[in-house]
This record gives sequence, structure tokens and C-alpha cells, in this order.
Amino acid sequence: MLTYSLGRDASAPLYEELYRYIRQDILGGNISPGDRLPSKRSLAKNLSISTITVEHAYNLLLDEGYICSIPRKGYYAADLTQNTGYGMAALPADSPAGDFCPEKPDASEPDGTDGTAACFADFTAGRTNPDRFPLSTWARLLREIIHDRKNELMINSPPGGIAELREAICGYLYQFRGIRVHPDQIIVGAGTEYLYSLLIQLLGRDRIYALETPGYPKIPKIYRKNGAVCRYIPMDRHGVSIGSLASSDADILHLSPSHHFPTGIVTSVRRRYELLSWASESGRRYIIEDDYDSEFRLSGRPIPSMQSIDPIEKVIYINTFTKSLASTVRISYMILPPHLMKKFRSELGFYSCTVSNFEQYTLARFLKEGYFEKHINRMRKYYRNQRDTIPAMYPPRPSRLWHEDHRRRCRPSLSSSRPFSFFRRRTRPPRRTPGHPHLRALPVRFFTARLRLQTGGRFRLPS
Repeated sequence: MLTYSLGRDASAPLYEELYRYIRQDILGGNISPGDRLPSKRSLAKNLSISTITVEHAYNLLLDEGYICSIPRKGYYAADLTQNTGYGMAALPADSPAGDFCPEKPDASEPDGTDGTAACFADFTAGRTNPDRFPLSTWARLLREIIHDRKNELMINSPPGGIAELREAICGYLYQFRGIRVHPDQIIVGAGTEYLYSLLIQLLGRDRIYALETPGYPKIPKIYRKNGAVCRYIPMDRHGVSIGSLASSDADILHLSPSHHFPTGIVTSVRRRYELLSWASESGRRYIIEDDYDSEFRLSGRPIPSMQSIDPIEKVIYINTFTKSLASTVRISYMILPPHLMKKFRSELGFYSCTVSNFEQYTLARFLKEGYFEKHINRMRKYYRNQRDTIPAMYPPRPSRLWHEDHRRRCRPSLSSSRPFSFFRRRTRPPRRTPGHPHLRALPVRFFTARLRLQTGGRFRLPS
């Protein structure tokens, strides 16, 4: 039975402290690969804590790949011990992520622009709800900046952005993502698309860039338009297929390990170490970590970034405020390893920062004074309510036959901790429905509710 002394760290909740203890035992070998962990109830009884605390800790370990769950058997420690020269051994990749084929929107359907408010919710990718942007707070801070920083606003910003904003980003990354970086490693730009083009120039067009497939469709377009050669690497249930990556002759890997689009896959810890091992095999290889919506994990603590576990300076971290604030706030940033930052200054230091001083100083104050954290907390609650809207429309379990068949098809997506992740899978009517009239009508009334589950989709209530 696992026994720990909890409650020593008053600044952290008990479930996070328990999570750290178990993770340390797994990484240190005290818990061997394949060892069965105690049940939630027995561990809670042994430690004199609630089962909810144990459940939260197990969920964190499960999400990050330290343990695995076998239905009706329990939780088992994952195999993280076999070394591949740098990281961990390859996981069996026998569960493909599946193809993602977005449907083209039907031009005959009303989109709400003609005055017909037919949409219950808009799940179009790349957009945010404009009503949720803290416009009054942003406007007030902007007025204060104009009054207090008259001279600084008229001075050209350094190529990487003003120091005040880079320092604020460093503080935010350390508090919320556990990333320790120096402000001089950060480059601020107007959107990730601009930063991608800088990286292609910095790393070279003669290299082969590997991209996730399925993936965000705009990324390969940006690479190709900048003259880069692309290879497409399939996904399995653990993330990017390491075998396909090794055989692709790629030099640069672009991925979203904390939340893949559109499947919602979280790259397991072992797969992350495998990717770092792949990058360490050649001086030409790098990993571009796109952490585009890490703020919106709706349950548990955020997944640690690959940059935070990279000791060999092979990970280039990219994030944006476009997803968290508004799609029209074109402020993104990337973290370069020190040797690449030195190369950037010598070869690309002539570029001017593409974000205005007005926005940079405003965002810096928005971060430092805690408004960004408050906004993220409000948006998490908002997205959680939206995420729970469709599951709440499901009827209770009047029939085990219908429930088991329907859960088999839809449950993995509905249990996601991400906003809208469960919309990224096609929903089909159950093959079998019992004779109850209400359930016979359900496939027609609910599943023909015009659910656009792919990008550009909208959810329309049944008429």
C-alpha cells in the first residue's frame, strides 16, 4: 500500500501533492512498470483522505501517461523504464486516431448573417465570442498607458518586443505552465503565422518539416508558401507516430502535444521523451511545440509542456493570446533556445517587432495586475457550461441496452476535459434502440439536429 505524508505543502492542494509523490515513485522506479496501483477507495482510507482527492490525482497521472487504466481491473503504472538513448521506449501504436474529413458547409443553410438567429452555439474553429472579451478593462488600461507612457509609446520596440511584456510573459509561464525562461529568449509577434515564417527563415528552407495529420489545415499552407518541404506524420492514441516520424527523414517536427487539433489527443509522457530522443540524434533536428490553448484545460492541472522537460535545447515553444483573449488580438510569442536566439539576433535581428507599443504595454499591465488570470477563470467556467450543454440534453438511462450502445459510440468524446473536444467526432444514431416511443424518436429528434462537428461547424437546435 502506498503511504505518503501529505499536507506538507500548504500552497498546493492535496490531490496535486499526491500526484507528485506517485509520479516521483514511478520515475524513480519505486513503482515498477505494470504494477497495479491501489484502488481509489483503499488508498483514500490508508491516507485518511477523500476518494475524490485520489481520483483527481489518478486523473492527472492518467492524462500525462504515467499510469494506464484497464476497465474493471484498475490502474497500472506505465512502462517508462526502457531507455532509447535519451528518453523512453516506444509504445505500441495500434490505435489510430482516425481520419478527419471536415464537411463543407452547406451554402443553403442559414448562417445567422441574414437576421435569422438559427444557431444555438457557434463552434467555428479560430473564433472567440466577442461578448466575452473584457473590453472595458482593456480600454481603461489602454487609457492609463497613453497617459503614463507617452514617451515610451513613441520609441521603437526592440525586435523581440518590449522588455516589460517579455518579463510579464515569463512570470505568467512560470506560474501557470512551470516554464523557466529568461525574457531575452522571448520573441513577440503579430500572430503565430508570422512567427512560423520567422522560424522557417531561421532554421532554413533546406530542412524537411514534419506536420501532424490530421491537423490544423492552415499550418501546412503557411509552410508551403514559405518554401518549406513538408512531410505528414499520422497520429496514434499516444500522439505522433514515432515510427513514421523516424522514416520520414524530417528535420523539424511541428506538433501540439498538450491538445491536438482536431482529435484532442494528449501526447503521453513516454512519447514526449521518445520525440526528444529523436531530436537529440541530429544537430539539425528541432521540435516546434505549439501550445495554442493550454489555458483551457477544464479539469485538473495543465499538462506540463515539452519545453519544461527539455534539457538539450531542442524545443521551440510557441503560444498565443489570440485563443485566450480574442481572435482579433494578434499577439503571439515564441521561446527560442539560447543558441538559436543568438543566431536570430545575428541573422534576423533587423526585423522590427510587428506588435504596436500600445498593445504591448497594455497587455503587459493586463498580465501583471492579474486581469488575465481573472479572464481565464471566467472563460473556463463559460466553456465548461458550453461543453456540458449537449450532454445535459441526453435523457436519463431508461434502457441499459440503448445506454451501453450509445456510450460505446459517444462516451470517449463526452468525457473530455477540453472545451468542444467532444464535438470533434461525428455523432451517429445508435444502431439499436428499444421499443420505447421516446427513444425511437430520439435518433430523429436529436441526431438530425444539424450538428456540424467539424471545423466551421455550428450546432442548431432541433425544430
